[in-house]
Amino acid sequence: MHGDADVHRTLDAFHQAASDADFDAYMGLFADDAVFLGTDATERWSRDEFAEYVAAAFGRGRGWTYRPVARWVRVSVDGATAWFDERLENDSYGDTRGSGVLVRTADGWKVAQYNLTIPIPNALAREVVARIREGGGG
Repeated sequence: MHGDADVHRTLDAFHQAASDADFDAYMGLFADDAVFLGTDATERWSRDEFAEYVAAAFGRGRGWTYRPVARWVRVSVDGATAWFDERLENDSYGDTRGSGVLVRTADGWKVAQYNLTIPIPNALAREVVARIREGGGG
C-alpha cells in the first residue's frame, strides 16, 4: 500500500469499525458534510442519511466486512486533502473497489466522500447492463 501512513490508518479503522458494527467509531470517521455512494445507482447519501442506514444495520448487530487488498493514496501539496482508491475483498460481493476523498481536520483525517463499487469485467458489461435495464435498476 502506498501513500500517507495516517490516511491508511484512518481507512483501516474505517473498515474495522464497519466490520465490528461500531456505529460511533464508524460514523466518527466521516466529515460532517460527507457523502457515501453505494453500489446501487440510487445510493447517494449525505452523512445524516447514511447514519440512519448504518444505525439500523449496526443496531441489528450486522456490520460489513471489506478487506483491503491494495490501496493507493495521494495527498495534496498542502497536506489538507487525500484521494484514494482501494481494491477490497468481500465474502458476498467478491472483488470490490472503494475510492474517495479524505480531509485533514483538527481531529485527524475524515472521509469526505466514499464510493463503493463492484467492478464488472468488460466481457460481461453488456449483459450486466441489459439485466439492470430489465430489472428497472440504475
